[in-house]
Amino acid sequence: MKTENYTPGHNENASDFMSRRSFSSHGEFFSAYLAPGLSVLDCGCGPGTITLGISERVAPGAVMGVDFGASQIERATRTALGVGRSNVVFQTADCYALPFEDASFDRVFSHALMEHLSDPVRALAECYRVLKSNGIIGVCSPDWGGFMLSPTSRELTRAIEAYTSLQSKNGGNVGVGRQLGTLLTKSGFKNVQMSARYECYPSLNFIGEYLALQLERAGDVDSAHVLRNWSQSEGGMFAQAWASAIACK
Repeated sequence: MKTENYTPGHNENASDFMSRRSFSSHGEFFSAYLAPGLSVLDCGCGPGTITLGISERVAPGAVMGVDFGASQIERATRTALGVGRSNVVFQTADCYALPFEDASFDRVFSHALMEHLSDPVRALAECYRVLKSNGIIGVCSPDWGGFMLSPTSRELTRAIEAYTSLQSKNGGNVGVGRQLGTLLTKSGFKNVQMSARYECYPSLNFIGEYLALQLERAGDVDSAHVLRNWSQSEGGMFAQAWASAIACK
């Protein structure tokens, strides 16, 4: 992934944030398409917590997790070793040039990657290439057009707009969730099925700090301050819309 700047970064806060995700919490939309013995690629695996859930469901099938962040691969590998999971391997890779032969995997999975890419069709075409004939892909991304935040204020709205602008400047697309079906079709996939859900974050402080750190790192101290103040609100809510898509080769 050479042409983008990954907005969350790979600091401890961001890695901890991603590692809270599991297959049960964020990959369940793909569960019906997994079975023992299948080979699976997790493209953009991050710290590997979702990947490990996939490996449980397809064991003794082999799972490969790839990410462009070396620190994420190191963390994922340590976690897999810690739980004794032997059917999963992690390695650094560029999603635009996957280091695998054509038709290498029965399934491809990708969670929270497409929103950070300037050319998601190119990345999905690589997923198509490494997927076996009649293989199935599952892709999931948030869509910032569906956020529900409270308590609301003009300052909070501007802070969220500052974050979406930052991700767009870095090459991403915060509205890619609703576009997944179209992007998969353009990449050659067929029989696309779309779905959506909401995730309500239980800790405003955790999500507020996660966003604030990224804005602060980009030099927007004012927006970071607004988010941190908002995260202390009583009775507040941060609900994020996630779109997912299933398609076949």
